[in-house]
Amino acid sequence: MQQTPSNPAKQPPEWVNIIKPYTVPNTWKSTWQMINSILPFFAIWVLMYYSLQVSYLLTLVLAFVNAGFMMRIFIIQHDCGHNSFFKSTKLNNFIGSLLGVITLTPYFHWRKSHAKHHAGSGDLDFRGFGDVDTLTVQEYQALPWKRKFFYRFYRNPIVLFIIAPTLLFTIGHRLPLGIEKGEMKERESVHGTNAALLLIFLVLGNTIGYLETIALWLPIMVFGSMVGVYLFYVQHQFEDTYWRWHKEWDYAEAALRGSSFFKMNKVLQWFSGNIGFHHLHHLSPMIPNYNLERAHYENPQFQQVETLTWAKSFKSVFLHLWDEQTHKLISWSEYARIKRQRSSQPMAG
Repeated sequence: MQQTPSNPAKQPPEWVNIIKPYTVPNTWKSTWQMINSILPFFAIWVLMYYSLQVSYLLTLVLAFVNAGFMMRIFIIQHDCGHNSFFKSTKLNNFIGSLLGVITLTPYFHWRKSHAKHHAGSGDLDFRGFGDVDTLTVQEYQALPWKRKFFYRFYRNPIVLFIIAPTLLFTIGHRLPLGIEKGEMKERESVHGTNAALLLIFLVLGNTIGYLETIALWLPIMVFGSMVGVYLFYVQHQFEDTYWRWHKEWDYAEAALRGSSFFKMNKVLQWFSGNIGFHHLHHLSPMIPNYNLERAHYENPQFQQVETLTWAKSFKSVFLHLWDEQTHKLISWSEYARIKRQRSSQPMAG
């Protein structure tokens, strides 16, 4: 009797089995990564305090270095949010909640929003969850002039990479925005993080002075949020990125074509916690950050993706609208040119 072949639609795609060995957390690597990230962060805090007696310029230089460590700590918190840093879910949530105080980010509230970002990245029907607002050409054209002005203002690099990140981490994360009535864990995360930050601020303020505390804390947060948001932005917002309406959307395509490989030198790769391998992270968020590089270079099929350099990433800053006809992210000047061309074309019929 001839055996009926299995339905290929029910079989996991090939990449699932390829990725699987890289998704196993290593307790020693995770622990060492916490040690070499958190201890230097607090040590530089102490150096920054003593640098106030020398020069505030030196303080700002140290703050910029410490922003790198804060970004690295955020990646650890981020991996905990994906339940990929330790094998234990309880330990991931405990560590993630503690690190959320350092990064000024309510862990459970952020975790839910970030999970939605992964579930709908590149899906035009599911925008607005943990991503940068992006409109299509047709959507922008249909807006009244006031909303067009606001969108242009919002997508201005100064707003997007300086003002917005600062407001997000100082004010936005302090508010239970977008939390539904029954989501107590997310709400408690916001209030608990705020309470811990207030306590730290009061203790430091009474110990070293409130102005000194602000002078040390604020630049770390500003620098760290600026660089972090920039990296997040350019790894999704490049010319040939992937956006589709849900009926045409594909998870693996969105991960490998809608997320880039940001090639950095070893120092910046270390501080950014390998987040440059963003295509693999979106393909499988269960890969701990310290396994991403190996997964990329050991598998040639994952190397055929958009590769960004710093020079190339700067060009992405000036891309603002998704053109459904060309499947490209375009600049304002390109939009004006396309608008003129399409308005001059005779209507069919």
